[in-house]
Amino acid sequence: MKFIKTLFLVLLFSPLIYCQENNNQLFCSKDSQIFGEKISLAKKNNLHTKNINEIIESIGKSFIGTNYVANTLENSDTEKPIFCLDALDCYTFVEATLSLSRIIKNNKSSIDDYIAEIENIRYRDGQINGYPSRLHYFSDWIYEMNKRGICEDITKKIGGMIYSNNVDYMSTHPNSYKHLKSNPENVKALAETEKVISQRRYYYIPQERIALLENKIESGDIIGITTNVDGLDIAHTGLAIKMNSGRIHFLHAPNVGFKVEITKKPLSEYVKGNKKQTGIMVVRPINP
Repeated sequence: MKFIKTLFLVLLFSPLIYCQENNNQLFCSKDSQIFGEKISLAKKNNLHTKNINEIIESIGKSFIGTNYVANTLENSDTEKPIFCLDALDCYTFVEATLSLSRIIKNNKSSIDDYIAEIENIRYRDGQINGYPSRLHYFSDWIYEMNKRGICEDITKKIGGMIYSNNVDYMSTHPNSYKHLKSNPENVKALAETEKVISQRRYYYIPQERIALLENKIESGDIIGITTNVDGLDIAHTGLAIKMNSGRIHFLHAPNVGFKVEITKKPLSEYVKGNKKQTGIMVVRPINP
């Protein structure tokens, strides 16, 4: 499996899927139907009465078998609240699952509620203000969610170590991004954001310590896999799932040509299976 293709930082030459524009938003094929199915599943199982992690586990598993498709957030010339539920990459899988789970916990059921939640967790301070306002780096997303009480970064608390987080991949590879390639102002804005991210203190659990600490990880926790690729922080994301064996596995959208799945190997072994994967950050959603 080519690790670099799992980067949620969307690359220019990945395949696109069909979407249509409506009221300044982009909806992909089958979205309304899939959204309705998720809400029906939630009502049938009274998910709103459960803890947010339990809801995330149920909704996340309901996406198993969904196709991996990159670039779904790049289908517009301007920054808009695009969402696709029938085609996901590793980041949009986590984003969709968390957003759906939060509206379900709040006993809401309209697609407008879902779109508002997508905007809330995709953009800095929950506000769209052009391409640079999107939380492109997952460590930045973790910081933002922690700051706003949407999720808690529990990495340090469960035994994490200091992570040297120096990011500049986007600003140094502008030709790989549709909205950076011909827009030097966006590149400049992203470079400033990268400086801020790089000055923060982050923690991670090195790959050799994951098995030792996995008993402190719960089903429904959000996992970011750190990388040694220069300029990147977290190159793959997914959800922790505790199996009947008691081991933590990884529910994720793996790569182009694959579908959303739970890894056959425990998370610790999955991370060790790629030399570019160095460890994990762990984020626990908070009941809204």
